[in-house]
Amino acid sequence: MPSHYREIHHHTAAGFAVHDLTDAVQTVVTGTGVREGTVTVSSLHTTLALTVNENEARLLDDMRHHLLRLMPPDARYRHNDIHLRDCPPDEPENAHAHLLAMLLGHAQTLIIHDGRLALGRWQSLLLVELDGPRERRIAVQVVGE
Repeated sequence: MPSHYREIHHHTAAGFAVHDLTDAVQTVVTGTGVREGTVTVSSLHTTLALTVNENEARLLDDMRHHLLRLMPPDARYRHNDIHLRDCPPDEPENAHAHLLAMLLGHAQTLIIHDGRLALGRWQSLLLVELDGPRERRIAVQVVGE
């Protein structure tokens, strides 16, 4: 079965931000000509997550509020002891972002049917920036016929 690999480059906003990737991934799928198959979308970063949910402003505010309450940026994390690690001196204190990314996940696999992403009426593919602003890379692999 044919396989196509592409990368999406996306500049994100500061701090915790949600970006809708649905159209960008659909553009990749359309460009491959695949009509029936799957697309796997994967973050190439450890402080970036991908999820499928409703892209509604109040829900996104709730998500931001509750996730940052669960893993507050100003809490005490050993990963943030930059002086004790072998890393560049400008390394950010971003342990909360790593932990949230593990909780949310880095990849999503979606069905392609009749050349379109098979998503429900209120579903969108959301990129969740946990440590921005950054230039991010997202791997997209389309498999199908």
